[in-house]
Amino acid sequence: MEQLPHCETLLLEKHGPALFLTINRPDVRNAMSLQMVAELSTIFNQIEQDNTIRAVVIRGKDGHFCAGGDIKDMAGARGQKADEGQHDPFYKLNRAFGHMIQQVNESSKVVIAVTEGAVMGGGFGLACVSDVAIAGPTARFGMPETSLGVIPAQIAPFVVERIGLTQARRLALLGLRIDAREACALGIVHQAADSETQLEELLQATLERVRLCAPNATAETKALLHRVGHEPMNKLLDSAAETFAEAIRGPEGAEGTMAFMQKREPKWADDSN
Repeated sequence: MEQLPHCETLLLEKHGPALFLTINRPDVRNAMSLQMVAELSTIFNQIEQDNTIRAVVIRGKDGHFCAGGDIKDMAGARGQKADEGQHDPFYKLNRAFGHMIQQVNESSKVVIAVTEGAVMGGGFGLACVSDVAIAGPTARFGMPETSLGVIPAQIAPFVVERIGLTQARRLALLGLRIDAREACALGIVHQAADSETQLEELLQATLERVRLCAPNATAETKALLHRVGHEPMNKLLDSAAETFAEAIRGPEGAEGTMAFMQKREPKWADDSN
C-alpha cells in the first residue's frame, strides 16, 4: 500500500510497520454502516499484499470503539423489498458484515483492538476477532441484540471461539453489558488499563513485540492456530512439521538464529525495512 486510500468512515495512518485504522463516525458513537463495512473489507484486502504492514491497530474516534450496527442502514433495508429469487435486504446487510469480520479474523497481519467506550454488537464482534485486545477504563462491552428483538447472527460464532460456549450463552441470551475488568476476566480482551496513559503504554509494548517477531513466521503461526479444531490432529501436525522445516531453512530462520548467536536484533526489527 504505497499510498493510503481515502476513506469516508475511516482514518488511516501508517507508523513504521503498523497501520493505525481509526473508525471515524463519532456522531453515532462509531456505529458500523454498510459503507464502513465495505471500506474495512477493502483495506484488509489491500494490506494482505503489503509486506511493509505487519500490524493493524483498530480503534474508534472520540472515546468510543463501535456501538454496533447503524440504525439508518437497518431502516433503509426495512423499506426495501427482495426481488424475486433474490435474498432479503436484511440478509445482504448482515452477511456483508459477516464476510468482513471473517476477513479480519483470518488476516495474516497482527490485528490489535484498542477498545474504549461503547464496544457493542458488531464492535464487540470486531474485538473478538482481534489477535490482541486492550481495553481502556471507559470500555463497556455487550451483545444487546436479543434485547432489541434480533440475534447476533454473524458475531456469535466468533464470540464462542473467543470465550467458549458457556460464557457466550450468558452474554448473548441475557443481552448483558459488562465493564473492562469483566471482559478481561472472560478473555474478551487480554489487558485492561486503569488510565488512558496506561492504555497507550500497553499498545506501544504490543507493537514493540510485533516489531521483534518475524513477519512471515508470525503469519504462518496465525494460520496454524486457526486450523486447530478444524482438521484431524495428525494431519495438522504433519503439515505443521513441513512448515517448520521450511521456516527454519528459510531466510527468517537463518537470520533469527544468527541474530540470537550474535546477540543483536534481527533485521526485520528495523522499522525501515
